[in-house]
Amino acid sequence: SMLEDMIGCYSWEKSPFIEVVNSVCCNPMTEVNNDNGPRDPKPQVIYRCMKCRRIVAAEENVVYHKPGAGETCFKWKKRDGNSLNSKKPECSSIFVEPMKWMQSVQEGHVEEKLQCMGCNTRLGSFNWAGMQCNCGAWVNPAFQLHKSRIDECHI
Repeated sequence: SMLEDMIGCYSWEKSPFIEVVNSVCCNPMTEVNNDNGPRDPKPQVIYRCMKCRRIVAAEENVVYHKPGAGETCFKWKKRDGNSLNSKKPECSSIFVEPMKWMQSVQEGHVEEKLQCMGCNTRLGSFNWAGMQCNCGAWVNPAFQLHKSRIDECHI
């Protein structure tokens, strides 16, 4: 697609990590429409660098994961088992497919920071061996973009 050409996506099929990804990642849940009526097309979501507005990912590049148990997954943060705040935290990052703009991925690093190609702002980091989301879920391989550094735009 035109958007894919703009932001540059690797094909997972060509990646040696496809088996790992398929065994770990969950498919996004699809909406069920029971009324058979006309349906509004869902607006497409793109993610932009907050500083320079460059498009860094689209919704179809997001790798979804099943939320973990939150703070209880992090033994070093856990104070006691009966925490008052038992609500699961919202993920503070999104995880995406490896993208062509990710210079350090192209250079062959196993783990590194991810910087915007337009302005060099740090957007997140990646690790082929995986990372833990703040919700507690393990994502493998992990290409993490911090929500505080990107804008979610509906087009």
